[in-house]
Amino acid sequence: MSVEKLVLPLPGGLKVHVEHHCFDPSFETVLLVNGALATTASFGQTIRYLGERLNALCFDLPYAGQSRQHNACDYALTKDDEIDILMHLADRFRPAYLLSVSWGGVASLFALARGCASVRRAAIASFSPFLNAAMTDYVTRARDHIAAGQNLQAAQLLNDTVGRHLPRIMKLYNYRYLTRLPRDEQDQVAFHVDQILAMKPERYLDEFRRIGCDVKFVNGDLDEYTTAADVRRLGDYVRRAEFATIRGAGHFLDLEGRVQQEQMRTVLCDFFCGERETYTPHACIANSSKPQRLPFEVPALS
Repeated sequence: MSVEKLVLPLPGGLKVHVEHHCFDPSFETVLLVNGALATTASFGQTIRYLGERLNALCFDLPYAGQSRQHNACDYALTKDDEIDILMHLADRFRPAYLLSVSWGGVASLFALARGCASVRRAAIASFSPFLNAAMTDYVTRARDHIAAGQNLQAAQLLNDTVGRHLPRIMKLYNYRYLTRLPRDEQDQVAFHVDQILAMKPERYLDEFRRIGCDVKFVNGDLDEYTTAADVRRLGDYVRRAEFATIRGAGHFLDLEGRVQQEQMRTVLCDFFCGERETYTPHACIANSSKPQRLPFEVPALS
């Protein structure tokens, strides 16, 4: 297996650190999309087990991880910017599959609705656009802690809520990462949460009807924040939607234990590599008119 690392310039002037994990030149490629606060490092286990059948492409957003050193810190990355980055990566590398986790599902679904013609199947893990009381409480408190520079409290909150089912070592990694988060990255995360809270599903869900590829939503049965029941409501909007539930898993799915990881490996490999109906890229654009920008007002950066 070889890993190609590059710094990719974007049309808007920013740059992203990209890693292409090539296990076999004959394999097709899956594009991996992080959630909030995560970097390429969080996909280590996922890349290993998907490498049995697929090559993997992952990246850090401009303000995070190994991309951060290549960009100035005086900008706020909007959700529309994230969508544009995904579409640029998809156009450049032509991945056959996409896997997003947590809040990476927002940009992924919009990108699939607006383009990404090479993507035949997409797995959207631990995501729901319907913010229930538990998720609203968590992201609001996390935003407030991070905006105030209270990284210790933010780390403890993460491990006590969405991360409660993680093993001890993963909770320690979360603690170390969040307590060392730079000030400009704290501001970007607070800004990101404000955007999420401002988005109203009823104002954008119809755009998902334009997604033409197969989409599998994967959630843990112990996840109180993006529940398997809530996400099934997306079946009314995503035409080729499927659903899978990982038993004994919370929000972080394959990071929570070997049993959960084996279930995820089976679900993803069967979905991405199993025989299916032929995909027609033209079907992914039901309306060829230029998409509107996301339907919310961007708040001021904290």
